[in-house]
Amino acid sequence: MKGLLLRWLILTLAILAASYLIEGISASGFAAAFFAAATLGILNALLRPILLLLTLPLNILTLGLFTFVINALLLMMVSGVISGFYVRGFGSALLGSLIISLVSWLLSSFINDQGRVEVIALRQRSNGRWE
Repeated sequence: MKGLLLRWLILTLAILAASYLIEGISASGFAAAFFAAATLGILNALLRPILLLLTLPLNILTLGLFTFVINALLLMMVSGVISGFYVRGFGSALLGSLIISLVSWLLSSFINDQGRVEVIALRQRSNGRWE
C-alpha cells in the first residue's frame, strides 16, 4: 500500500513537471495534479489495456510509439473530468504524455513494491566481472 501511495505522488510530480514544462498543460495547484494523477491511474488501470489490445497491430507497426498517442488520449480524458487541470490540444497532450511517462518511469524505477527506495550497486571484481 505504501508503494502505491508513493507511486501516486510520483505521478503527481510528473504531472506538475509537465504543466511546468509545456505551455498547453496547466494544473491550478497540487490538489488538481493530485486528483488528475488519481484519475489517470484509474484510467491507466482500466482503459489502457483494452486500448492497447485494440490497437495492437498499429502499436507493433510503430514499434510501440503509438502507446504515447494512447497516453495522450487518456491525458485529454483526465483534463475533461478534473477541474483545475487543463490540456489544450492534442500536441500538448502528446508532449505531456511523453514527459509524464519519462518522469514516472525514472522515479518509479527506484521504488519497490513495498514503497522502499531500492538502488542496485554494482562493483567490479578483480577479474573484471561485475557483481
